[in-house]
Amino acid sequence: MYHASRLFIKFYQQALQPFGLTYPQYLVLLALWEEDRQPLHALGEQLDFGSNTLTPLLKRMENKGWLTRELASSDHRQLIIQLTETGRTSKTEIFKSIRVCVRQQDIDPADYQGMLAQNHALIDTLEKMLN
Repeated sequence: MYHASRLFIKFYQQALQPFGLTYPQYLVLLALWEEDRQPLHALGEQLDFGSNTLTPLLKRMENKGWLTRELASSDHRQLIIQLTETGRTSKTEIFKSIRVCVRQQDIDPADYQGMLAQNHALIDTLEKMLN
């Protein structure tokens, strides 16, 4: 499992390299593409990232122009994470890069989607076992 996880991340690193993104940063983008303008704590829960991991990662993404971090106007203790225009408009290009990497590895896109589905099923099963 550990070896498969490392190889999976390495594959994504190749696809994300042209954008200067790491795999965890890509996961943040995926979450924000689903729902932009999320409170920091909600984003951390969704990704299962602790604040000690998420805060420096978000700072780097903000410095690179992917997102902004701003205090909520209603509660100045709450930090809101929002995509920039670059973050919003790069989605198609990033997905295209990933599809190109999948094709270069001679992986059928349907097989790849199947592997992702199996991975999600495995995660669900393991989470149920631990709860």
